[in-house]
Amino acid sequence: MKLRTFLAELVGTAILAMAVVGSGIMATNLTKDIGLQLFIVAFATFLILAVLIQMLGPISGAHFNPVVTVVALINKSISAVTALNYILTQVVGGLVGVIIANVMFKLPAIGSSTHAKTSSNLLLSEVVATAGLILVIQIIGKQNEGRYVPLAVAGWIGSAYFFTSSTTFANPAVTFARAFSDTFTGIELSSVPGFVIAELIGALIGLGIAKGLSSER
Repeated sequence: MKLRTFLAELVGTAILAMAVVGSGIMATNLTKDIGLQLFIVAFATFLILAVLIQMLGPISGAHFNPVVTVVALINKSISAVTALNYILTQVVGGLVGVIIANVMFKLPAIGSSTHAKTSSNLLLSEVVATAGLILVIQIIGKQNEGRYVPLAVAGWIGSAYFFTSSTTFANPAVTFARAFSDTFTGIELSSVPGFVIAELIGALIGLGIAKGLSSER
């Protein structure tokens, strides 16, 4: 793998995390209406995902997400070494993005979120959100040479902000990074392991459904 591949994953994950956290801070600065705040974050995430996947997909595959990388490993699209390096790069990228977002809004570079998210309904939401994400990638990616993946992924995540109670994290690297910003889109560090486990379970479920739908039997 070339250095530019990992640079694409680093930059892409950083920008994604920066957009999520930054839009959350801006939303709370602009309005006290929680519904409008959520819409601002969802819309910003929708737009940036579509741009990032379209821009960086040809370079790295535009994973920006450890569960996407794990699925690629299971599908034997990448090697174990490459997968590990991708995941480490994504985690670093997520942290960099959150730090930049915090600093842009004159907050401590590294904060500590106080938003606890441990209830079972939130964990179920993460399973659903991540399963859907993987299903979209696996199915749409095989149609029309994957040209509609940027819009499809952005559409899934943007809409899932509103129909899941967890507001759709669906990304272990960005979930971990969001623990270091005590803002609208943050998550308490102690809640991160549960979310990550739920996301991994969701990824496997999504992959299983995708394989079932792709089977000719």
